Amino acid sequence: MKNLVIATTVGLLISGAAFADAHRSPAPEGASAYIVSPADGSTVSNPVTIIFGLAGMGIAPAGTEVDNTGHHHLLINTDPSQLDMDSGLPATDEIVHFGGGQTQVTKELPAGTHTLQLLLGDWSHVPHNPPVMSEVITITVN
Repeated sequence: MKNLVIATTVGLLISGAAFADAHRSPAPEGASAYIVSPADGSTVSNPVTIIFGLAGMGIAPAGTEVDNTGHHHLLINTDPSQLDMDSGLPATDEIVHFGGGQTQVTKELPAGTHTLQLLLGDWSHVPHNPPVMSEVITITVN
């Protein structure tokens, strides 16, 4: 009986890890996110309008499971290598969700230098496989 319990527990742990990885929606080859505005290196004033771009995929609100779609997440001063790409992205001041399918935001940012990057999430806020991310841009808010 003890061996059966151990085998069942190990099996559940392995299948749970496989499900988490299998849960990541595939991204089509060549899909890319980008920041239309502001331009990298810009000095801007508040409120800052950030316009999102996406090529090779479509936008769908969170909760809408459709192949080759997702919704934007804006990473502010956040290194994506520190994120768990197998789980839903947390909603914080530095990871801003646009689950309604929004393609821009006007936002107050503290004065100073900031990095901005887009990361597309699937219907459940999980990044695609491979992740669809923009290049990092740096702006200065005066």
